[in-house]
Amino acid sequence: MFNLKELLSMLPGATLETLYMTFMSVIFAVIMGFPLGTFLYYTSPAGLGPRRLLYNILSRIVNLFRSLPFIILMILLIPFSRLIIKTSIGPTAVIIPLSIAAAPFVARIVESSLSEVENGVLVAARSMGSSNFQIILKVLIPEALPSLISGLALTIINLIGYSAMAGAIGGGGLGDLAIRYGYYRFRMDVTIAAVIVILILVEAVQISGTAVSRNLLAKR
Repeated sequence: MFNLKELLSMLPGATLETLYMTFMSVIFAVIMGFPLGTFLYYTSPAGLGPRRLLYNILSRIVNLFRSLPFIILMILLIPFSRLIIKTSIGPTAVIIPLSIAAAPFVARIVESSLSEVENGVLVAARSMGSSNFQIILKVLIPEALPSLISGLALTIINLIGYSAMAGAIGGGGLGDLAIRYGYYRFRMDVTIAAVIVILILVEAVQISGTAVSRNLLAKR
């Protein structure tokens, strides 16, 4: 049993672990998912270089990874985590499955955001002699930026939830605090405190993402 002072001393460390897992995973997920999402858009029937067969294959692979439950994905990737960082537990180990789980989600967000750009903008860019690469880099991405920011905020929120789930198998962070020190020790106050911090983090990300997205829209 521990008192309120001990609980408050544990929350900052667990919160920092959750933030570390989440934002490192976002970075790697964007590195993997952004190019994939751009390529999905490019090869889609409505894209700049339609390749129906290639698009269908990639799309099904993305859907497969998106539909895989995160807890199962974590278990499947335990050998891979051990191979890469020599351990399968702790915040750093969880970054690997978190990144792989979020990458297909990021890819779909990027594909959807780029698809929402008005066709007239693309026609105008083509009429000025822009190449497909220039259209993607200088037209599509800037035009889709507000939507991309909103999607990124949603990705971060999902990863916060995934990181909490990772606590069930020793992932660390607020999820580990809620399960190991709250649920297993029958301390509902610990579980509630961890949940409150998670809700605060989610709300902060949502408010920030909405504010940045609206600001970008206002500057157009």
